[in-house]
Amino acid sequence: MLGSTSVPARTRPFGERLAPAARLLVCATVPWFVCVWLGTSTAPVPAALPAVLILRDDVFAAPRLALERLVGVVVGVVLSVLVLRWLPSGSLSFLVLVVCACAAMFLLSHEGSPNQQVMVTALVIYATPVPGYPLARLEESAVGIAVVVLLGPLLWPPDPYREAVNGLEEYRTGLGALLERIAARAGAGRPTGPAPADRFARWRRPYELSAALDRRTGRLLLLPPRRAPAGAADTLRPRLRLAARTAPALLFLARELEVRSSSPDGEPTEAAPGGGADGAVRAMAPLVGATASALDAALRGEDCTDRLRLARELELRHRAAHPGRRDAVLRAGLHLTHEALAEHLDPAPG
Repeated sequence: MLGSTSVPARTRPFGERLAPAARLLVCATVPWFVCVWLGTSTAPVPAALPAVLILRDDVFAAPRLALERLVGVVVGVVLSVLVLRWLPSGSLSFLVLVVCACAAMFLLSHEGSPNQQVMVTALVIYATPVPGYPLARLEESAVGIAVVVLLGPLLWPPDPYREAVNGLEEYRTGLGALLERIAARAGAGRPTGPAPADRFARWRRPYELSAALDRRTGRLLLLPPRRAPAGAADTLRPRLRLAARTAPALLFLARELEVRSSSPDGEPTEAAPGGGADGAVRAMAPLVGATASALDAALRGEDCTDRLRLARELELRHRAAHPGRRDAVLRAGLHLTHEALAEHLDPAPG
């Protein structure tokens, strides 16, 4: 079995967990006091809101989110001012404002997400018909957004390589535990059971890690260039590619084992007297374990040649013992995983 995969993922250092809170505190308080000093208002809440709403887990996305928020604020201010100027306050003006704001939200949407700041700003200004308030809100929002854009990525910036390494380690340990559990249930002839909905997020994780690493290391910001840790530049990206390539195949394996974990008619068979997993599924247990061991070693950056050889030998034995078409489909996920491991060990030139 996979002894190495039972080790829990390393927790993030206290400094890394404290950095987002400290970054949020600075980016919320600085624009507040700047607006108080400028005299926009005595309680410039809109100046502190960008830090709360923009500074998420991916601090490198702050410039894009800040620009989207600024555009939403400007459009919301313009809509509310025009409606209040040309229509009397009442049900008609409110309906016109909501319809126009909804249209602007979806016209300014990004990747399918509507710009909700348009509606929020328009309704707040409509509910506060005080002379000078629209301009004050626009100024306070602009100050808050400028502080987030200029200071957010510079304050304790995260290390994209370290985050990718930690994310890959978490994926590796979780995947190893899952494959170990699948192999044990298949060998015992017990149904694997339907996968919970949140487990499907596991298979997207390698793609997210690769995309985040490319986005963060390739972003042009006022940041000193990050150097990869020793060996990470040579091994991290290939391991991420391997994890991304094998994820669909292993997902297919898990679903196929789920389907084949009971006889087609739900009745006892010669291979499965209790009506549970058939003989081909039971014989998959050592094959799944060997493949998981080889993949685990490759994702740790170790040589998995011997483990892959053993997994392929077990695949050949399984093919000889169970040559049926349905059994070939059952092995397809593992076969594709073996091919990806072989290419990882001996990548094609160029």
